Amino acid sequence: MDAVAGSDFQPAKAPKREKLKMPAKDIYHEVVKLSLIKAGWIITHDPYKLRWGKRDLYIDLGAEILAAERADQKIAVEVKSFVGLSEVNELEKALGQYILYHDILVKRDPDRQLYLAIRQDTYEEIFSEPIGTLLLENQRLRLLIFDPVSEVILTWIP
Repeated sequence: MDAVAGSDFQPAKAPKREKLKMPAKDIYHEVVKLSLIKAGWIITHDPYKLRWGKRDLYIDLGAEILAAERADQKIAVEVKSFVGLSEVNELEKALGQYILYHDILVKRDPDRQLYLAIRQDTYEEIFSEPIGTLLLENQRLRLLIFDPVSEVILTWIP
């Protein structure tokens, strides 16, 4: 019997989803990678693969530093350019991704701290406004702020 009585209408089948091997790198991926290396970090993963259930997720970078003052710290860094039409929409997507990665890292690699890498301009435009300061006050995320021109890390929060 037809999907709609008395007609030849058939509902369209949903297209099969293609399985992506790995997502595209952010436009500032290499800049952040070089900035970390300049600051003494050793890049251990590019990308840092996380598996949860049947899903593979990829954080942009994994790094370690073996300096006494940093106490053998391990980090994972998700790079975000915030170049879309809406900064708030970009923030929503980045925050959702950050929360998902953070929660999986807590279970899979609890000694590794997750950071969201953003340009200084993005920090000044979003995180100096109430919507950004709210996230920082509630310690929802850790930020790595970089300068894309000089290719250096400017600030770590917290």
